[in-house]
Amino acid sequence: MHANIVVLPGDGIGPEIVAATLPVLEAVAARFGHAFGFQEHDIGGIAIDRHGEPLPAATLEAAQRADAVLLGAVGGPKWSDPNARVRPEQGLLAIRKGLGLFANLRPTRPHPAALGASPIKSHLLEGVDILVVRELTGGIYFGDKTRSNSDATDLCRYTVAEIERVVRRAAELARTRRGHLTSVDKANVLETSRLWRDVASRVVREEFPDVTLEHQLVDSMAMHLLSRPRAYDVVVTENMFGDILTDEASMLAGSLGLLPSASLGAGKVGIYEPIHGSAPDIAGKGIANPYATILSAALLLRHSLGLEQEAAAIEAAVSDALDARVFTADLAAPGQAVSTTQAAAAVIERIQARDLAAAS
Repeated sequence: MHANIVVLPGDGIGPEIVAATLPVLEAVAARFGHAFGFQEHDIGGIAIDRHGEPLPAATLEAAQRADAVLLGAVGGPKWSDPNARVRPEQGLLAIRKGLGLFANLRPTRPHPAALGASPIKSHLLEGVDILVVRELTGGIYFGDKTRSNSDATDLCRYTVAEIERVVRRAAELARTRRGHLTSVDKANVLETSRLWRDVASRVVREEFPDVTLEHQLVDSMAMHLLSRPRAYDVVVTENMFGDILTDEASMLAGSLGLLPSASLGAGKVGIYEPIHGSAPDIAGKGIANPYATILSAALLLRHSLGLEQEAAAIEAAVSDALDARVFTADLAAPGQAVSTTQAAAAVIERIQARDLAAAS
């Protein structure tokens, strides 16, 4: 397979973790007989500095032509003024909108070797395997906004079609897993959530009778996610609730540096990025955890390129590296951490040594 991958390193540790991930993809291409081409473009703070805007037209156009997009992270203290007219995060919102990406997939599957890094008791984490599907282009983040000297407003708006498509995607995924879908809302208070609950119930009832649907209020879900995480399979929710709950779920895995994400639309192109931020406090030190970005590359292979065996090879290699306690500073005991590039090299070594016949 020949594939064109647009690479958006972004800000902070973004360039480091992306630079560590590209050789992993090259190792996969060499091992399985593919050819991946990489085109680098600017987004976020670096794009503001170089082009005066967080998403240059050339970046969006390249992404629209690509087979997939690999993204690092955006933002940092240099651009952190919340009252600034132009902010790095606007680039993320704009590229998601420009590519029509409406479903953000965030898997959380704590690795046994890393359970000790989580603040949650280990016995609660064994066997946890959750996939959160967050609606990505609607809700309060995209609604009309006003600001005066005396007040401010943010409009939360959802259409039936927006809810239908993300619930449908989540139910399709639940069907391939354990067949259980949890829809999270605030239907006891919000009209948008009452619409969400009605639409979710209808879509699952009419189109996915083999999927079990339950509803949870977002405040109780925040509690249950930590107290009984094994109870959940696929979780679908609106934009802001999903943003908050997935960061909370990251505590189950022990580190933000282990969690990938995929942003998908109706077509094959998607954006793949770690869920963590740009971590400017450690940028340039070579200690950032690349595993989340490497695992995001596995999701890229699976969802945009249809390369399941190759995706599984990356995931197995990361798992093996964690089994061998190849830990970066966020996971390791003092004095035992490896660098960003050393962690990536451990993954590459395991991909190259993989027995393809046994794995197929």
